[in-house]
Amino acid sequence: MDLVEVELSRVVIHQKGDQQFIHLRERHGMRGFPIVIGYNEVEEINRKLHGVQPPRPLTHDLVGRILLSLGYRLHRVVISELREGTFYATLQLVPRDKGTSIDGSERTVDCRPSDAIALAVQTGAPILVARDVFEAVAAD
Repeated sequence: MDLVEVELSRVVIHQKGDQQFIHLRERHGMRGFPIVIGYNEVEEINRKLHGVQPPRPLTHDLVGRILLSLGYRLHRVVISELREGTFYATLQLVPRDKGTSIDGSERTVDCRPSDAIALAVQTGAPILVARDVFEAVAAD
């Protein structure tokens, strides 16, 4: 699969309403596109971007801790499909160190793009988009 590396370029939070937006832009270019996400997810991404640590772990913190305890790390996020206006993504996990994961093999986990991006922001993992998806939605 041909992939385009993107970065989170903007987070738009509307205090009223369920539809929030994150904007992804190609890492070495000017084209990008928005993704509509929920309020809780945009708040979590915004917290991660600003380094705000809640007093107790929230869901994405928990997921990151579970991955580490199982011996994995997030290698990259891939936004792989766009079907009927909905983006689909996967987490690509790799063993943190040789011999630390359950069986040492790479794993791919289906997830919502908003959750994948929140984990990518938390861990510094790259975000990639399938080229055909990117070309279908990208604008200058």
